[in-house]
Amino acid sequence: MSLFIVLLVIMVPMFMMAIAWLIPVWRAIFDGAAVICAYIFGSISALAIYQILRDDTVFMTNIHSVFQNMIFLTAGSYLGSYMIYLLAWHTLKQLRNE
Repeated sequence: MSLFIVLLVIMVPMFMMAIAWLIPVWRAIFDGAAVICAYIFGSISALAIYQILRDDTVFMTNIHSVFQNMIFLTAGSYLGSYMIYLLAWHTLKQLRNE
């Protein structure tokens, strides 16, 4: 399973770069999806922290329940792939200009 995750971390941003290079409109789609995922990720995080503060529970033990939320994990994994894609895209763009 670990090898599968590592391969996905490498392959998904490369796939995103290839699509963005071949079909430029996909850059805007990737950006829009990142904005939506960031909103979802932040909202779920804020709600989890609010619930802990409201219930006056132990922060370090209860905050980990957010990792059982598949929407949170999906949004976070897309944001991670998007960041790698964006870094690689800007690096290649800068190398082409030099």
